[in-house]
Amino acid sequence: MSDPTRAPTPMTLRLYAGATTLLGPATSLLTRRRVARGKEDPERIQERRGQATAERPPGRLVWLHGASVGEFLSIVPLVERLQARHATVLVTTVTRSAAQLAARRLPAGAIHQFMPWDVPSYVQRFLDHWQPDLAVFAESELWPNLIMRTTARGTPLIQVNGRMSERSFRGWQRVPRSIGALLSRFELCLMQTVDDARRVEVLGAPRVSTTGNLKYDVPPPPVDRGAAAALADAIGRRPVLLAASTHPGEDEIVLAAHRRMAPQLANLLTIIAPRHPERGPAICALAEADNLAVVLRSTGRLPDQRTAVYVADTLGEMGLFYRAAPVALLGGSLIRHGGQNPIEAAKLGAAILHGPHVANFAEVYALLDARHATTAVEDGDSLAEAALALMTDRAMRTRQRDAAMDVVTSMGGALDRTLAAIEPYFLSLSVRGRA
Repeated sequence: MSDPTRAPTPMTLRLYAGATTLLGPATSLLTRRRVARGKEDPERIQERRGQATAERPPGRLVWLHGASVGEFLSIVPLVERLQARHATVLVTTVTRSAAQLAARRLPAGAIHQFMPWDVPSYVQRFLDHWQPDLAVFAESELWPNLIMRTTARGTPLIQVNGRMSERSFRGWQRVPRSIGALLSRFELCLMQTVDDARRVEVLGAPRVSTTGNLKYDVPPPPVDRGAAAALADAIGRRPVLLAASTHPGEDEIVLAAHRRMAPQLANLLTIIAPRHPERGPAICALAEADNLAVVLRSTGRLPDQRTAVYVADTLGEMGLFYRAAPVALLGGSLIRHGGQNPIEAAKLGAAILHGPHVANFAEVYALLDARHATTAVEDGDSLAEAALALMTDRAMRTRQRDAAMDVVTSMGGALDRTLAAIEPYFLSLSVRGRA
């Protein structure tokens, strides 16, 4: 394996390390604010300072990092495959929602910790405790201190499911020596698309391969059978529209579509699942202002026959709601957020609607749109029109669902390609372990 520590460190990265050292005490104020907003777990805040809350087991340890929910889910199959090779796996995340999901979805034996803030002393404390033998970062995590200090220890660092948007590419081009020094520290960059691979190569990554998107290989989320049966009984034969992972500004559009459809769809039920569950009460207030009967799932109640809007303000239950709704709008796409991942919805058989803003998953949506596997909408009126058509025309809905399933199935295989690329590094750990 190469020795990335030989690359010189640009002045910008040395200044960054110095600045984050000086700003370290300020993380206490930031932490308090994030705890007050529900963004951090107050019981585990020491992990953000690199203080472990679990022991390091003996033997080989592979560290996998996925910042948020999507990145975490993409690496769960990797966790399972690495455990099958008799490695201990440490998984780190940044967001609280990803940590809560990890508690339910990580296989037995895997360890979860929060990623430390990118402060040199915190990073060093984290690394001194866990002593990873191999580090694997998902998607676009480029924290300078973490990268520099991990590789300075001789730990091989690999990027998987890598992304580099055109916007990020242009930004990094303004500091070519800095990004070149960071990317040179990666033993291997395994990118989702040819365009992603080209961008990181131009920026200085020495070893790049296109392996595809791991999210195509993530199995559909599990569902509690009792919860599914209870929700199905509560809904009965009512028509259902799901608005999945909505962001502020989209709920009003969904409610307007509901009001327009309701006269033509008797007893219509709209389920709104906000991307951030803490917004549930605010969505309830919007529905009540429109004189719509609304129920909040976090209260433990199911929708009854009077309920017009069911606000699904819980974590880890999207599999339940996709299974309950024949038609789903993917949120983050009616506003300039960039859209949410449609793969999960396609695998669970939902007919997918999306707005014009899908840059976060442009390749996936382009494939789906080209196969007429999704329907694009612009506003409340077009959402109502498209949803009504799909909900009343079973043949149209089936064609769209089948096309979406074909697309996501045909795009699988990234997991096997990723594991094949990582295998030599994992084997080198086995050799070192026997030496």
